Amino acid sequence: MEIIIADNSGLCYGVKRALQLAHSTRRRRKGRVLTLGELIHNPMAIADLKKKGIQAVRDPVSIREGTVIIRSHGVAPAVYRTLKKKRIEIVDATCPIVKKIQRLVEGLAKRHEEIIIVGNREHPEIRGLVGYSDGRGRIIEDEDQARRLPPRKKRFVLAQSTQDPYLFGRVVAALLERTGELGVYNTICRSTQTRQRSTSELAARVDTLFIVGGKNSSNTHKLYQISKRVQPNTHFIEGASQITPRLLRGAKRIGISGGASTPPEAIEEAVAKIRSSFEHQPHRESIIQWQS
Repeated sequence: MEIIIADNSGLCYGVKRALQLAHSTRRRRKGRVLTLGELIHNPMAIADLKKKGIQAVRDPVSIREGTVIIRSHGVAPAVYRTLKKKRIEIVDATCPIVKKIQRLVEGLAKRHEEIIIVGNREHPEIRGLVGYSDGRGRIIEDEDQARRLPPRKKRFVLAQSTQDPYLFGRVVAALLERTGELGVYNTICRSTQTRQRSTSELAARVDTLFIVGGKNSSNTHKLYQISKRVQPNTHFIEGASQITPRLLRGAKRIGISGGASTPPEAIEEAVAKIRSSFEHQPHRESIIQWQS
């Protein structure tokens, strides 16, 4: 039996940075330390932050005091204005890649361009980007929506940083049919693309693949969809407890991949659960860090 872990699995740079900023802020501040929304889309990590006195709040209007950490997804300019009016201290943990996309959207809006943003309209990163678009940003979730757009002489398209490149490509193709001059910005971060490519290639080599991550994590859902296209025997789990003997039946080579918000401990626990499920069976076991 082989357990193969996808290259670049687990926490991305932006999430690691946000967690580091949260922990250092908690050590330095005696008062309330809050995050605007869940800092990381993983129940294990959120529970740990709560134990350390870092709580998540949804609405900036409800905050009266303390220090607020802006998570890696970023927020709209209006949120900063609301917090500053209340004289709330802000620790900005927005991912530098997301910051770059925000500046791109803001620049296009100042030029009065039509902006197409490919992503999940409910995702906090997308809500933030729309806030920088000055009303010129239109969210598109798939190619069917792109085909229903009216023809235009010129428009620009960019993507949520964790978007599926395959989906983004299909939307761009649909927009080309509706647009005379289309400016395309591939704003999918390299870490996301590496993780998706590695997971896809691993899916073709294993009998079963587990995607580990929070159910409300957009990028982890993308990994699951990408893997499922290649390996139908792909399972999306939040934790090792969801791995059962039935899911492992007949598998000799098992793959594991984690989303950008998946702590290394969650992957380690999944490996341990798989190993324990096979411990009474005669086999040669190896654990491999897969590199594409």
